[in-house]
Parts: sequence; structure tokens; C-alpha cells
Amino acid sequence: LDTITDFFNRMVASCHAKCITPRYTDGELNKGEMVCIDRCVSKYNEVQKKVGEKIQSRGAAAGGAGPGPGASGLGF
Repeated sequence: LDTITDFFNRMVASCHAKCITPRYTDGELNKGEMVCIDRCVSKYNEVQKKVGEKIQSRGAAAGGAGPGPGASGLGF
């Protein structure tokens, strides 16, 4: 859960800084800001997916695939 929260917070901060000017003139996002946010979030998610796949493939190649599906890792 901490990893997901950290990912979400980094994505929001990164895309907000990139797409929304610090001077707010309207209570709603304009079309350009919405498009920028959509693209930024999409790119961020794609990179996160690729990094996760790379980590999993390296773990499997090293023989440390971890617990199987449904395993909690808590001894249950």
C-alpha cells in the first residue's frame, strides 16, 4: 500500500507541476491542462508498468520469483 501511495503522490506532483501554472485564474482546469494531465498520467503509468515488468523478469531469471499467486507472504 505504501508503494502505491508513493507512486500516486509522485505522479500527481509531477504532472501538476508540469501541466498547471502556479497562478490559478479559474476554478476548473482548462482544456489544455486536462489534455496535459491525461497524457502525463498515461506516460507515468506506462513507465511504472515497464519498470515493474523489468523487475519481475529479473527476479524470475534469478530464480527468486517470490510467493505464488494468492500467497500473502504472512504465513497464512
